[in-house]
Amino acid sequence: MTSVEVPLVVLKDIHFGYGERPVLEGVSLQVPRGKVTALMGASGGGKTTVLRLIGGQYTAQSGQLLFDGQNVSALDRKGLYQARRRMGMLFQFGALFTDMSVFDNVAFPLREHTTMPSAMVRDIVLMKLQAVGLRGARDLFPSEISGGMARRVALARAMALDPELMMYDEPFAGLDPISLGTAARLIRQLNDTLALTTIVVSHDLEETFRIADQVIVLANGRIVAQGTPDEVRHSTDPLVHQFVSAAPDGPVRFHYPASDAATDFGIRGARP
Repeated sequence: MTSVEVPLVVLKDIHFGYGERPVLEGVSLQVPRGKVTALMGASGGGKTTVLRLIGGQYTAQSGQLLFDGQNVSALDRKGLYQARRRMGMLFQFGALFTDMSVFDNVAFPLREHTTMPSAMVRDIVLMKLQAVGLRGARDLFPSEISGGMARRVALARAMALDPELMMYDEPFAGLDPISLGTAARLIRQLNDTLALTTIVVSHDLEETFRIADQVIVLANGRIVAQGTPDEVRHSTDPLVHQFVSAAPDGPVRFHYPASDAATDFGIRGARP
């Protein structure tokens, strides 16, 4: 087997929870190199948690998580930082530094993690901004650009250190149709042009299915579907069908589990 065929990220029987509330229960998946993998599912299903486990922000209670063959949870601080430098993360809504210009936002990781001369930093920042179509906005501040533009600036910042793995947490949330389509095409284009490996957490079915090579649907702490977008779209699993068709009734309930309503509202004769 060649190195190209070895997945960049592998989760093996991962268990993780917050206190007594389980989030992931025996999740196993692979993220192939050079492909776009989409993590989908209902809110609270553990998609963002998977990204945080990969980045070493969280540690699984059991199981193994490998990044390029390294067990992330076993890395010391230096090893973890080295692994993170090979990852780029686009946070939900961008998370730009509001008191920094567009240029300085993108330059931040280069100044923080390298000893590059300022002239080289300048050239790299302008190249990254050019890649997302915002070289002309370098002197503006986050308050002076649109939400879609801010997301693209955040993408340029995430790519500043030339990561091998790009992770996107809800990159399409809050975007208008034009910005959404632009962001989706950009994610696909950058993945293919720069030979990246990409993980996208998203609820937007159409755009995500359009750019993904592999779709993984998480629900109730487990993987309920995995395959190409077309395979997942035509799944006969009731939970997957409800998610894909946006049906209000199905295995995923609207109401969070609660005590008897009559008891909560103090209705006379209510069950104890």
